[in-house]
Amino acid sequence: MLITHDTRCALDTVVDLVNSVPEDDTAPDGLPDVAALQEFVGTHEISDVGVLGEPDLAAVLRIRGRFAAVFAAPDARAAAQLINDLVAAAGTTPRLTDHDGYDWHIHYFAPGASVADHLAADCGMALAFFVVAGEQERLRRCEAPDCRRAFVDLSRNRSRRYCDSRTCGNRLHVAAYRARRKEAAG
Repeated sequence: MLITHDTRCALDTVVDLVNSVPEDDTAPDGLPDVAALQEFVGTHEISDVGVLGEPDLAAVLRIRGRFAAVFAAPDARAAAQLINDLVAAAGTTPRLTDHDGYDWHIHYFAPGASVADHLAADCGMALAFFVVAGEQERLRRCEAPDCRRAFVDLSRNRSRRYCDSRTCGNRLHVAAYRARRKEAAG
């Protein structure tokens, strides 16, 4: 599957957005205030969003939950419906642009769109490409028992099972190795 620079950036953005949800009641929210949203926008180089305020934060938090539902969708049909709803609500207006030193690429959000609509349109379309390509199963959650972080499996053989942000796979492999050693010794 060919993944363009824009699609990859949108995938990274949506994964980081979904993973900003607190993992439990004791963990802090990754987007607690407008300053954190502004930092998120800057980190992900989201263009054309203007001055952000509390309404923007509330709208982004609402679509964050809707994106999380896409990663939890049981099949392509369910994912497609969720993505269609997100993209339609954003009022997409595809257009070609070549801003900030990047070659021609497509923005799916309307000029002057809110940051939430921008994210819904661009990130929604990035996820849509996976459904269209029959690759919805690549939109995954970490299989470590103590982690449910979202990720996109871009491995060649679709075999990635763990996120890469918390060394989940390594921890489980070490634990399994130690359990085998203990059983063999014992």
